[in-house]
Amino acid sequence: MQTDNRIFDDLAKVFNGFAGTVAGMGREAEAGARERMREWIGGMDFVSRDEFETVKAMAAAARDENDALKARLDALEARLSTEATTPQG
Repeated sequence: MQTDNRIFDDLAKVFNGFAGTVAGMGREAEAGARERMREWIGGMDFVSRDEFETVKAMAAAARDENDALKARLDALEARLSTEATTPQG
């Protein structure tokens, strides 16, 4: 009976080692795939979130400035049109 336990113990150790090896191979394959994806995505000229937020803020500021300049231009045109319609004395 002692030999049966030893055989089962040895088989359990072999299977346990195999399971550890398979798990390690799985982790290594996952890390390799993740690295390949990073390289592939990195070559596609995506922008980072920080860069996107910076450009978005710049566009909003430019839009606000454009609105302010349009309001000034409208006021100047209104003043010019009233000066042109009033008789010069």
